[in-house]
Amino acid sequence: MSRTRIGILGYGNLGKGVELALRQSDDMELAAVFTRRDPADVSIATPGVPVRREAELEQGAGDDIDVLILCGGSATDLPTQTPKWAARCNVVDSFDTHAAIPRHFAAVDAAAKEAGTVALISCGWDPGLFSLNRLYATCILPEGTDYTFWGKGVSQGHSDAIRRIEGVADARQYTIPAPEALDRARAGENPQLTTRQMHTRECWVVLEEGADADEVRRQIVEMPNYFEPYDTTVNFITQQELDRDHADLPHGGFVLRSGATASGKGHVIEYALKLESNPEFTASVLVAYARAVARMAAEGQSGCRTVFDVAPAYLSPQSGDYLRAHML
Repeated sequence: MSRTRIGILGYGNLGKGVELALRQSDDMELAAVFTRRDPADVSIATPGVPVRREAELEQGAGDDIDVLILCGGSATDLPTQTPKWAARCNVVDSFDTHAAIPRHFAAVDAAAKEAGTVALISCGWDPGLFSLNRLYATCILPEGTDYTFWGKGVSQGHSDAIRRIEGVADARQYTIPAPEALDRARAGENPQLTTRQMHTRECWVVLEEGADADEVRRQIVEMPNYFEPYDTTVNFITQQELDRDHADLPHGGFVLRSGATASGKGHVIEYALKLESNPEFTASVLVAYARAVARMAAEGQSGCRTVFDVAPAYLSPQSGDYLRAHML
C-alpha cells in the first residue's frame, strides 16, 4: 500500500513538529521541506528528504506531493499562502485568527474549487479540536453558555504577530486564564463574562538595537483581535533572558458548556488539554487531518473545508471494522 506523501512549507517550530509527527504515522511519509531561507542553511532530521526553496513549488517541485502542510504564521503568511498553494495542490493550514476565518475560508474555497483541490483551514487545537467540542456541546445542551479558556501557555500565533512588528527581534506571549472566571464557569453559574474578564496576556519582548520601546508597546497593546480586547502586559528583556527563561512552548486550555436540559437539571461539559509542547501537539493534529484531506481528495472532493466537515474516521489509519470493534 502506498504511503501518503507530505510536504512541509516552513521549517520553524511547527514545521519541525510536523516532521516529528510523521515518524508516528506509518501510512505517511515526508516527501520534501520547502523554505524561504537558503536550503543550505536548513538542516532537517529526516535523512534523504530534499530541502527546497518555496519558489520551486511554482516550478512543479511539489507535483508528487499528496498534501502540503503550511506552517507559516496567521498574521501575514497564511492569508496569502493558503489560497496561493490551494490553487496548485491539496493543503492544510492552522490559521487561527478567529475573527478572520470566514474571509480566509472564502478566499481559499474559491482557489481550491477552481483548481479541483481540497484545502483544510484553521486546523489545530483552537481553532480545531476546541471548535469541535464547542459544536458538540452546543448541540447536546442547546440551552446554555459556552466558555473557552486558554493557557497558561505560549501562543505561537500571538508570539509571531509580535515578532512581525518593526523593531522586535524576538518575543514570547503567554495567555493566562482568569482563575475566578474559570471557577465560576465550572461551578455552573453561567456568568456573563467579557473577553477582558476571562484572560490576560503577558508579553516578553527582545528589541532590536535602537528600537523605540514605547512605540513597540503601543503597537502590541493596540493590535486588533490579538491584544486590543485584553489587559496586556509588555516586558522588555534581553535575548539571553528570553532563551534562558522562555525556551519551552507549553500551552493548553479548557472548553466548557454550562446548561440545562428541559426539566431544569444543570449540566457542565468540560474538555481540557495540557500540552508540554504547543507546536508538537498542533503539528500532530495537522498530520491527522492531512490524512483526511488525502482521502477526501481521492474521493474527488474539492474546495475548502474545516474540522466541522471531516468525519472522525477519516483521521484514523485504521479501518472502519477496527474502529467499530475497538473504539466504539
